Amino acid sequence: MSMSLELRSPLHERAGIEIPEEAAHLNKPFNGTICSNKGDEYVIQNNIIDLLGEIPPSLSWAQSTNHWKVTAALYEDIWRKRSLSILTGEEFPIDKEKELLIEWLDPKAGKLYLDIGCSTALYGRLVKRAQPDCRVVAIDFSTQMLEEARLKAEADQTDLFLLRADAHELPFFGTTFDGLMMGGTLNELTDPLKVLYESRRVIKKDGTFFMMHLIKSGAWYVRLLQDSAEFSGLKFWTVEESNQLFERAGFSVEDQLAKGVVCFSKLKPA
Repeated sequence: MSMSLELRSPLHERAGIEIPEEAAHLNKPFNGTICSNKGDEYVIQNNIIDLLGEIPPSLSWAQSTNHWKVTAALYEDIWRKRSLSILTGEEFPIDKEKELLIEWLDPKAGKLYLDIGCSTALYGRLVKRAQPDCRVVAIDFSTQMLEEARLKAEADQTDLFLLRADAHELPFFGTTFDGLMMGGTLNELTDPLKVLYESRRVIKKDGTFFMMHLIKSGAWYVRLLQDSAEFSGLKFWTVEESNQLFERAGFSVEDQLAKGVVCFSKLKPA
């Protein structure tokens, strides 16, 4: 079984790009260029495959903070480990989120999984740790986040394919992945429905999509904060509105857990 990764060219949708397995071995630096059979070239630097180059995607203010080095450095160790307890209003250790991710996604040996808007690839690393014989691709548009993901994965001795790409146009052929995961990214997207459509395109018909997203609060004082945050580009929906969004993109909700303003959804292709 080939352990390389096939991408779809961002410029030529029928052209493939093969990423060698060595790019996922983060304990050894991998640098170079790759190209499709149409000739478009992309750089791999320190194992990070860059499909965006110097042209930045259209960003909201909330998204632009992900390009700050300090955000990437503090994101997981300071914010992510405490955020769910803060947002749910009750003790919600990150270990509970990890357990839910592995239980619902149920990673299998030899299968391929995608961490969308991965930040420091927390989900991707957890899945790979739970099932070392699966393959995981982690994508984000922030070089700083991907560099931090590489450092953390290297420290964990976790092999991942790290890809700088735009989730609004996923660089993969249809029905590529056995499972998808997304942690908190949905609320930051400029066009969440487009990303969900793309997710539906690349997931296999029997795949699972694990989603953690924030929902509108029922408390008026929290809603004031959420309304203010929407000016920075963040979006919030009720559980019902979220489910309508999922269904429009071709997913059905198989399971769901809501605590405070945090919602976990287990989605399946409809």
